[in-house]
This record gives sequence, structure tokens and C-alpha cells, in this order.
Amino acid sequence: MMYDKEKPALELDNAGEVGFCQFFERLPKATEGTVRLFDRTDYFSVHGEDAKYVAQHVYHTNTVIKYLGKKNGGLPSVTLSMTLAKTFLREALTAKQLRVEIWQSEGGKKNTNFKLAKQASPGNLQAVEDLLFSDRDLLSAPIVMAIKLSTQDSIKTVGVAYADASIRDIGVSQFPDNDLFSNIESLVIQLGVKECLIQSDEKRTDFDLGKLRGVLDRCNVVITERRTNEFAVRNVEQDLRRILKEDTAAVQLPEFDLKTAMAATSALLSYLSILMDESNYGQYTLRHHDLSQYMRLDASALRALNLMPGPQDGAANKNASVFGLLNRCKTSQGTRLLGAWLKQPLVNLHEIRRRQDLVEAMVEDSNTRRTLQDDFVRSMPDMRRISKRFQKGIANLEDVVRVYQAIIKLPGLIGALEGIDTGNDDHKELVADQWVKNLKEYLVSLEKMAEMVEHTLDLGELDNHNYVIKPDFDDDLKRISEDLREVRDKLDAEHRRVGGELDLDLDKKLHLENNTVYGYCLRLSKNDAKAIHNVRGYIELSTQKAGVYFTTKRLKEASTDYAELTEKYGRMQSGLVKEVVNIAATYTPVLETLDNLIAHLDVILSFAHVSVNAPIPYVKPTMSEKGTGNIVVKEARHPCLEVQDDVNFIPNNHEMIKGESDFQIITGPNMGGKSTYIRQIGVIALMAQTGCFVPCAEAELPIFDSILARVGAGDSQLKGVSTFMAEMLETATILKSASKDSLIIIDELGRGTSTYDGFGLAWAISENIATEINAFCLFATHFHELTALAQEVSHVKNLHVVAHVTKRGSSNHDRDITLLYKVEPGVCDQSFGIHVAELADFPESVIKLAKRKADELEDFSGVGEPPSKISKEETDAGAQLIKDFYAALKERSIADGEEIAMDERTPDEQMAILRATVEQFKSRFEANEWTRDIIAAL
Repeated sequence: MMYDKEKPALELDNAGEVGFCQFFERLPKATEGTVRLFDRTDYFSVHGEDAKYVAQHVYHTNTVIKYLGKKNGGLPSVTLSMTLAKTFLREALTAKQLRVEIWQSEGGKKNTNFKLAKQASPGNLQAVEDLLFSDRDLLSAPIVMAIKLSTQDSIKTVGVAYADASIRDIGVSQFPDNDLFSNIESLVIQLGVKECLIQSDEKRTDFDLGKLRGVLDRCNVVITERRTNEFAVRNVEQDLRRILKEDTAAVQLPEFDLKTAMAATSALLSYLSILMDESNYGQYTLRHHDLSQYMRLDASALRALNLMPGPQDGAANKNASVFGLLNRCKTSQGTRLLGAWLKQPLVNLHEIRRRQDLVEAMVEDSNTRRTLQDDFVRSMPDMRRISKRFQKGIANLEDVVRVYQAIIKLPGLIGALEGIDTGNDDHKELVADQWVKNLKEYLVSLEKMAEMVEHTLDLGELDNHNYVIKPDFDDDLKRISEDLREVRDKLDAEHRRVGGELDLDLDKKLHLENNTVYGYCLRLSKNDAKAIHNVRGYIELSTQKAGVYFTTKRLKEASTDYAELTEKYGRMQSGLVKEVVNIAATYTPVLETLDNLIAHLDVILSFAHVSVNAPIPYVKPTMSEKGTGNIVVKEARHPCLEVQDDVNFIPNNHEMIKGESDFQIITGPNMGGKSTYIRQIGVIALMAQTGCFVPCAEAELPIFDSILARVGAGDSQLKGVSTFMAEMLETATILKSASKDSLIIIDELGRGTSTYDGFGLAWAISENIATEINAFCLFATHFHELTALAQEVSHVKNLHVVAHVTKRGSSNHDRDITLLYKVEPGVCDQSFGIHVAELADFPESVIKLAKRKADELEDFSGVGEPPSKISKEETDAGAQLIKDFYAALKERSIADGEEIAMDERTPDEQMAILRATVEQFKSRFEANEWTRDIIAAL
């Protein structure tokens, strides 16, 4: 078991166990989705259901559970080492979308009473930021949003405020919305929201809040309910002025007039406790978010396009999502920006072309691209995180050094960008305008900081991971530094003496180490340790996995002197360190803007890297303004599928001409590639509007205002929504929010109800999209009857996935099928579902029964038979003949002027009436071809 060695023992005696169990029982019930950890100084413990969760998800076994106390079988308990607890907490907050509470002991290690010390949630990491992310970069922004609903004159108005406390940014927006809250859904996805604050509704009586919870659930957002009085405008304007940067704090901002959004802002400030931390004052920026500045995506499109990695996508399967595939970023700020760009595709043609041209420049000059990625961008730290440490007053010399090491890389970075050679002067100008010009400005500001670091810090000590002020900077420091050098010489001399005495190689066998527990001491491997066993003058300290640690009297004295002098040096330099850190902190505005530029460069380089290194290189798409142009994509491929092992991807063409073929119905066998075909065009459109190259031979695309999708049911059942209801909700969102400039992807519709109801809905929805909305739409279906829509609406076109069929026997279902994965014009009238069941290794008896039943149904209904050759006139005449037959039958059932129901007559009477009526119509039935066919089938 990989974690067993890390699992600490729970140090409680019997009385302690009983006391803690009693305390735990008295605790208020935790909110759903919350994990409680108890800080026991050197390790953490979890209890109750949380212990079972940790056992399953961290240790992957229940054997680690210990039961405390005797009552009801005992309280399940599990311990976590500090390292493991931090990993678990990071995973819980960023990937598992759980809330966390950390409880601390009110007394010593064995005290059984704890108090709540820290709380964190996916959107509010501030309390645990230093604990969990001091040595680890945050790869996705912890966005939390507050939503306030109001209704006036029957119009729903939504006010939202969102914040990313990690970069001190607040945004607001206010807009009307429909009954399905599709604008909120788009906004939540655009911003990558992790957590939403809504008004409390304990009795679940508010209809709109119920619908809103459903939307947020679909988007996999953690919902936090807050008291209604927190959503009050009151002093929000005054509060904002205290935390906003000076240049905006004194101005009457237009955002203050968005009253519903301001009410949401009030709840947000309260939840994040922003005003409680004075280091936030004068540090925040306020922005207004306009929904229409980016392409809109719904939750279903996010899922259909595999845009972001799911919880099940591990590091081994990073290419399973578009984000994982395109993320070849070298910095955490680049990774965060890539996530934002994919959820916020551009709709401004000029901006899209600018990004594409930058990618093209990096594609054309591979040498410069590799140099930039490996020699410069890779070594850039997360400036945002360091800047925040400066602002909070918790930065140290290591942070200053990391910034310095980035600054000294800037001249080389500028030189590499200026030397880009693509043979195109426009590229050179664009690179200069986008990056070089700004980098030169930042370098002028930051050179002074670099000079200060070189003047005050002992850079020679960096190799020993010591971050100290230069001894020459102060006479007292200089004297202590000389004493330290003498002590170091003594340590080295003793190392050599012991090596000579034991006849051991100093470099390979006898190691001098500065141990965190024992200070400077010597280490030998377990095999070599016999040289000191029971030998006078050698003091064994401990035996560990790395070997045996020991010391001598002289070494111990020198180690003690070294520790005392180092502490004295640290104490004396602390005032100078504080001064250096404070001066470095004044550069945070420049560092933050530099951070944005590095992130931008990193994502562009990542796009170029992926475009060049794909199995077949991507191409630059030709984009046209929104509302103009067609979809013409040659040899399109799905970027995530083509890179999977053992996949030989077969490309297909897409041609959707506005007014001629902008609604396409795709039929064909299961597993034939329908879903891949309709989804790949969505992925290509989205990649094009983020500025990336796309996987095809040639691409001509319009700008879409939204990509909307109706795909599989996902985990709706777990949230109490039936598959069919989820399908209808997604489709309703499409019908209400799509425009003529949208791209709609529908993968099956109406399959969760009866065949006739489902087909009726599929037809009505298709007709509405084709004739009323007039959007670009791809509709994959097994309702082959739906293809008849092409005869009624001129710009509906039928496509099918090709399959080669070879008959093996007399049955329609006894055949060999080869899926060719090519899409061609026309209709496929069969789905080959039984063939797929064969591939899935169904029992032979089940397959045979399925074939027999399918044949029986086809014989009965004529499904699967060739189209009828009987004329419409003959069919209509036959239908009228049937009506006449039933009328005559009814007339014969009337006796003495009174109608007697057939089931009230004796069987003999019924048979006599039926025979007489059949005899009357027999010759006419035989004369009509349509009725002859029906009688033959029966």
C-alpha cells in the first residue's frame, strides 16, 4: 500500500477516545459536500463518513479505518500525514468541488475539544492559500459568483458579481434573462465559475431559485446559500471604494448604477470577508462583463465538445479533452489563461485574426518557438502569486530572488522575439507590437529592482539554497559571516578526519549533511554502518531509509556553533530583509502586467506547438464576419481522437452553405461515426475563434455567436432529473437562446419517450430550427423518417455514414457489416444495432432472438422493405375502401333501429356479421393493390 508508511498513529488513550467521540457527536451537522479535518499538530485526522471517504479515495482500502470508543461499533477514524493532507485538500477543493473545514485543538495534542479555525470552498481559497499553495501553483482560477434575481414588469433581471480573490479582481454584470436562465448558464461557463452564492430558500418554495439551482447543477457548480439580508445594497458603494485601486476609487463608476448587480456584490464581499483584511484595501479592480463580447456556450456544449477535463481524466489521458490536448503551456499563469480562452472564444474578427497571425509567426519559425518555450518561458514564476505575497506582507527573500531570476531573463527573451524570422515583415511588426514593446517598458522599470538585489543579496549562496543579505552590507553581518566560514572549515576538517580514520570515500560513502533534526551530521549506508558500530568516539543518532546518521563530539560542537551563528545572522539581517522585501513589493503592478504578457505568450506558443506537432499539422482557418460566410472544411479531423493510440482517423468534409444546406440530418449505423462527425465541426469552430489553428486540410468558417448542443444525458439521474426531462431542458435552452448565427449540434433527440411522441418532437424541433431560427445545425438521428424533412424544407440536406453490408443468410439481420466512417450525401435507413450487440459480445441466444424478433416486426410493419411502388391514387382508394368496410360493418350491427355493440353479441352473431361484410367487399379488396398487400402481410 503506497501510503501506509505515511499514515501516522492516532495518539489517544481510552479517556481521550471517549471524550473526542462525545465532542464529535455534539458538533452541528456539516453542510452537504463538506469534509472536516482535525489538525493534531503533526498530522490530521478525519472521522465518521469523512473517514470512509478518505479511506476509499486516498488510501483505496477500508483497512486503514480505526474505530474510536465502543458506542455503536465505534467512530470511524483515519489519519493523514501533513504532506498527504495537503494533497488531499488541494484535490478536494480544485478537482472534487468539495468544501473544507479545518478544526484546531483548543489545548495540547491530546485535548479532545476543537474549534473551527479555517473554512474554504472551491471559490474561496483565501483561508488555506498559504497552507496549500505556498509551494504549488494554482492551475485554475477560483472564481466565486453571487447571483441576485429580481422581476419588474414581468421581466426577469439578473444581477451578478464575481471575484477571483487570488488576483484581486471583481466583475459585475446585469442583464435580462429568460425562464431557463440561459444567459446565466453562458456566463457561468464563460467565467469558469467554481461556486455560486444564491439567496437562502430553506422551504424550497421559490420557483425561480429552484430553476436556477438546476442550471448551476448542470454546470457542476457548488451552490452556497446565504441569508437574504446579505443581498442588500446598503453600504456596498462605500465598501467598494475602500478596496478599489486609487485611480478608480474616487470616480463615480457606471457599475454603481447596476442596483441588482450591486446587491450581489454586497453578498460577495460579505462571503469573502474582503473588508476584514486590510491588505486588500486599494488593491482590487472592478470590471463590467459584457456577455456578448465572447461566444456563448451552454453546459451541454461544454460536455459535447469535451472542452475541459473531467474528474475521471487522469494525467495519463490528458488528450481526452481539448484543454488537455492544447495545454503545452510551461507556466501556471499560461495554463489558467488557456482555460479562460477556451471558455471565452472571441467574436471580434480583428482580435481573432491577430491571435491567428501570432500563432502563424510561431509556427513558421520553429527554432525561435522552441527557444522561447524551453529557455525563457519555462523558467518564469507565477508572478501573481508572488505579488499577492508581497501585498500581504508575507514574502521573503526567496520570493525576491525568484523575481530577480525572471528579470535577468528578460533581455534574452526580448532578443529572441526580435530575432523571429518568418520572411514576413507583418509578423515581425505584430510580435513587436504585442510583446517586445511592452517587455522593453517593463524591463526599464524592473532593472532598478535587479540592481538592488545584486547590491544587497549574497547571490553566491543561492547554490546552497541560502537566501541571505550580503555580509559586506553591514559590519556586524560581515563579522558573523567570517565566523560562519571558520565553522564551515571545522565541519569540513572533521568530515575529512573521520573519512581518513574509517578509510571511506568522502564523496561516495561518507556524507556530511545538514539534517533538519540533528543539524550537521554524517551519514553512511546501512551496509557501511558496521564500521562505526560500538566504536568509541562515534555517536549514532538514528537509522532511517536513507542510512545511519551519526556524529562525533567535535562535529556536534561545530554543528551547534553553526546553528547559533546562522540564527544570529538571520536575526541581525531580518530588518534589512524586511526593507528589501518592502522595496521589491513596490514593483507588484509591473510584475502583474508582466505576468499577463508571459501568460499570453505561453498560450500562443502552446497553440503553435500543438498545431505543428499534431499527426497531420493544423492549418490556419479563413474567418468571415458574423452573419456572413459558410462552413467549408476539407478533410476535418477530431483533434482529441486522432492522437489516441491505435486510432487511424478517417477525415471527412463539411459543407454547409447558408440558405442551401445549413441544416443537415445525419443517419447511419451505431458506432459509424455520426457523433464524431457532428462534434468535430463544433470543436474546429471553437478552436478557430480562440485563435488556434484547426485540424483539417482547409477551413472557411463564419464567426458564431454561440455553440449550443443536445447530447447524452450525463449524470442527470443522480440529480433527480429523468433522462428525457434533461433532454427537453437542453433542447428548450437551444430554442430560446439560438440565433441565425449559432451553431447547433444535436446528437439524438426524443429517444427517452415513446417512438411516436419522440419522433413528433424531433420533427417539430427540427422544423422550428430550420424555418424559424435558421441557424447552422447538424442533427444525428436514428429516426430515419426524419429525413423526409428535406422534401419539405429546401435547405435541409441528408447525409449518411457509409457502411458496407454483405448478406450471410436469408434474414435481413444475418449479414457482415464493415463501418467505413465516411460521410456522404443521402439517407441510411438502418441502424445495425444488433450488429453492435454482436461486437459487444452478447450471448449468441440473445442475438438470435433479437434477429428473429426484428424480422417479425419488419414483416409486420414493412419497415426495412424497399419503398412501395404502389401509386398514391391506388393507396388513397384502398384507404377509402377500408373506411367503407368499417362503415358497412357498423351498419350491419344495427338491429331494429338500435345499435348493439359487437361485444354484447354472441360469438356466432359476431362471426356471421363479419363474414357477410367481408363477402360484400371481397372482390373490391382483391381489385385494389394496396389492400391486397395488407391482407397478404396479415
